[in-house]
Amino acid sequence: MFRYAVLGVPVKKAHLLSLIHDRILVMGIIFGLCAAISWGTGDFFARHATHRIGTYRTLFFIQFVGLAGLSGYLLATGQLVVLFEHTSWQPWIWAALAAILNIVASLALYRAFEVGTLSLVSPIAASYAAVTVILAFFSGEVLSGLQNCAIVVTLLGVIIVSTPFGRREKPSLKHGGVRGIQWALTAAVCYGLTFWILGFYVSPALGSIVPVWCIRLMTPCVLLLCAPAVKQKLTLPRGGVWWLILANSIADTLGYISYTTGMTASGDISIVTILSSLYSAVTILLAWIFLRERLQRSQWLGILVVFCGIVLINT
Repeated sequence: MFRYAVLGVPVKKAHLLSLIHDRILVMGIIFGLCAAISWGTGDFFARHATHRIGTYRTLFFIQFVGLAGLSGYLLATGQLVVLFEHTSWQPWIWAALAAILNIVASLALYRAFEVGTLSLVSPIAASYAAVTVILAFFSGEVLSGLQNCAIVVTLLGVIIVSTPFGRREKPSLKHGGVRGIQWALTAAVCYGLTFWILGFYVSPALGSIVPVWCIRLMTPCVLLLCAPAVKQKLTLPRGGVWWLILANSIADTLGYISYTTGMTASGDISIVTILSSLYSAVTILLAWIFLRERLQRSQWLGILVVFCGIVLINT
């Protein structure tokens, strides 16, 4: 029987593999939660920025801080040059496709919040994690029965948190409500496809930083080219909105890096994706803390369900 030493204590091979698996799982959980916190914080700042300069301009200008920082890092480390020289063209094509899908998803999400009813479109958009999990399952990812149960519980908690059942306003399915649902479905499907592509075809070949750099590079280029067609002006913002743009850009970039790092470090795409979808709960909590927006009892219940799901994932 093979034996190994961990911190000077001899252990069996099976126990060592179990310890390694548990550590990898914990890393996936940590990075998934970091992604949720970062994206939730970024959306909190984006909420104010979009009200001041619009959705299109906000999405355009938040790209440049992350692009500059990641470009400097990749050039300083030489990682980008090495990947260009030793990586085939297929991962780059997949990265470009993921970036385009991410642009469509982001614009669709903001449009859904603009024309739709929040209590309808928010849980629909947050269901992108289910799309990624289904695609990961058909791509060969295998999870234990308890982990599958934990994913269902966590996703249910996300939906409950995102849906304020206690509000008196009844969402209308006429006109704006229907358009909001359509845009939210578009965002969910495109985000789900984006993260599936990143997890299976991009991050394993390009690592955790380069895929985010590709998204930051392509997004402003596509938005700039499409601006005349959609009649959007990209004039420079003025005043204090730049602080909101800066905070949103940093948080959003850290969210993507945490997500791709979690996938490459753990390999559990489903778990990382489900946990990252908690960003909506983070945004709601920040609004409760700083804007004094009241949370319904159902939303507190959803937060409790989410924590139960996290505990089950780590069991």
